[in-house]
Amino acid sequence: MNPEIALVSIASDARSAGAQAARHAAAKIRHCLERQDVCRVVFATGSSQLAFYESLCRERDIAWNRVVGFHLDEYLGLEPSHAASFQTYLRRQLTARVPLGAFHFINGQAADLHNECQRLAHCLREASLDLACVGIGENGHLAFNDPPADFESHRPYLVVDLDEACRRQQVGEGWFAELSDVPRRAITMSIRSIMSARSIVCTAPESRKAAAVAAALCGPVTPFVPASILQTHADVAFFLDRESAQMLASRHEC
Repeated sequence: MNPEIALVSIASDARSAGAQAARHAAAKIRHCLERQDVCRVVFATGSSQLAFYESLCRERDIAWNRVVGFHLDEYLGLEPSHAASFQTYLRRQLTARVPLGAFHFINGQAADLHNECQRLAHCLREASLDLACVGIGENGHLAFNDPPADFESHRPYLVVDLDEACRRQQVGEGWFAELSDVPRRAITMSIRSIMSARSIVCTAPESRKAAAVAAALCGPVTPFVPASILQTHADVAFFLDRESAQMLASRHEC
């Protein structure tokens, strides 16, 4: 990884990592709104992002009514009110707390998935993305782009099959009671779309992410570790805690 490109911050715990990531993201949003009317931001979900949202929504002097949000990924077939739905998560953690100008949610129950992806693509193509707030999955995934991820697709949103490791993570985080309850398919923002954002903030705390974090930050850029593509971005910041960063010290290639 090029140290001149990436900021890697290691906090004492997950809560502190989330708070640091939120301050960085808030600064990016403020700077964006100083030079343009609207800031377009992608928002992730998951247990590792909870502290991030708790702090971000307390940040002052952000004109949230000039922020347009984009849904990063969503399961297929879940009711929007389901406890594990990412739409439910984002409404609770973000849009119920701050008055965003708009938010483009993914309809995971759409009858025509092609048309839903086209609708989302149209929203995404209206203007450039300014900021992507993302995490890293236990299997190294970026959004629901599981390994081996498609680094080449120009389609803004994709319908994907979820691998077992990804689905087991959802059970481990407590979103589902057992593996058979986890949907097998999802709609996700593509790798190219995520990478098109001017800035990226990646929040990835907790020991269960340690191997994936080390592979993503220190290993080769490969579709088999989808988050490794972040190494090639010109403005990316990683916010870790001591547990998720525990394998970095032994990787001399970092």
